[in-house]
This record gives sequence, C-alpha cells and structure tokens, in this order.
Amino acid sequence: MDLTPVIPAGRQVIERYGAAGFRVAGVVWRGSVIIFPELTISWPVRSSAELSAASFDPVVEHGGVQILLLGLGRHLQPIPSELRPTLRRSGIAVEVMDTGAACRTFNVLLAEDRLVAAALIPPI
Repeated sequence: MDLTPVIPAGRQVIERYGAAGFRVAGVVWRGSVIIFPELTISWPVRSSAELSAASFDPVVEHGGVQILLLGLGRHLQPIPSELRPTLRRSGIAVEVMDTGAACRTFNVLLAEDRLVAAALIPPI
C-alpha cells in the first residue's frame, strides 16, 4: 500500500530544510520563507524575537489562508500574545511548532488541499 500523498502539480512541496534555508518545489531558498500552496516568498524574519503583527502582512494580504503554520527554528518558542488575536481577526488560525514539524505538517495539509500557509525560520 502506497502511503505517499498525491500532491497536485504546481504545488509548493517542501522537499528539504536546514540551517541555511529550504528547498521548495525544486528551488533553493536561503533564510526564512513564507510558503503558500502556489507561491513561496522570502521572509525577512530571522528569529521569534523579530515577530510582530506586520511580519504576517504578506499572509493576510495573500488571502485565502485559514491555517498558518509558524515554524520557529529548532525549538518551540512563545510568540507575542497579540499575534493570535490579530491573525484570528483575519480568519487565520496560527499553529506554532518547530520548523521540522511545520514543514511536515504543511506537506500533509497541502496534500489534503487545505487552505494553509507556512512561515518558516531555518532551524539554526
């Protein structure tokens, strides 16, 4: 039985991640990224200490995101308390986890055709 999820063509599958960045759909990205099902962009955030409501403007402006996976490096870290309600007002639930878990979860939700995005900081 094949358990590999079938992901539609053109989707931004996360293939690899490491301290330098990510490989998404065959393209290497250095540093942090925001990944949508059809698009990947660079993200200037380098640590959880730099997070603010404005950090997530690209996600809100993109629209159509219901779940945001926030990968904060090697270890789970707290986020500023105002971020969850700010994103919730835009209809976005945020799930905070380590970057590896966020990458794996993104690929699973992508295969399920969920309205998901991932904001990822490399695990340094």
